[in-house]
Amino acid sequence: MISVVKSLPLPRKFYNRPTLTVARELLGARLVYISRGKTLAGLITETEGYIGEEDLACHAKAGRTKRTDPMYGEPGHAYIYFTYGNHWMFNVVTEREGFPAAVLIRAIQPVEGVEVMMKRRQGRDTFGPGKLTQALGITIRENYADLTESGSGLWIEAGVKVPDKSVTISPRVGLNKTPEPWFSKPWRFVVKNWKINLA
Repeated sequence: MISVVKSLPLPRKFYNRPTLTVARELLGARLVYISRGKTLAGLITETEGYIGEEDLACHAKAGRTKRTDPMYGEPGHAYIYFTYGNHWMFNVVTEREGFPAAVLIRAIQPVEGVEVMMKRRQGRDTFGPGKLTQALGITIRENYADLTESGSGLWIEAGVKVPDKSVTISPRVGLNKTPEPWFSKPWRFVVKNWKINLA
């Protein structure tokens, strides 16, 4: 039986590393959000890395703008943006301050506050970046939130270890007309079968 032990938020040094290392090691980590006084949490099961202004799939390709400003900030903060006119996307800023990079959190497996999340999702799953923010209630209010401090109400802590044999690495999705080689960069990390076996 694997136990999920609640712990302190991951420290800033965890995020101040190469983006793909962070993206891989976030699999199995516990994403926590305090919503209206209730703790909602899920284990991260899918991530994608976006790295620098040269990455033509990354928002930073446009340079530092009002939208991309969080990516240039201190690692360990949230970068949240609106897309497709309907969805909030939750990202974690990585690498050194001044270098724009982030990990998009694409899916979670609910483990606490499940009833609240399922009600918000009308019983549907949380395997998708817009789906997980809807389930948790994350919006632009959490942009720039310091994920290394629980006082922000949004943080990531240690969860369970996901072995390499349980991880699929593939190109990122939803990139539309992004040119090569960026379209095919294998910067997406997914827990096989979408769920972490807790038993």
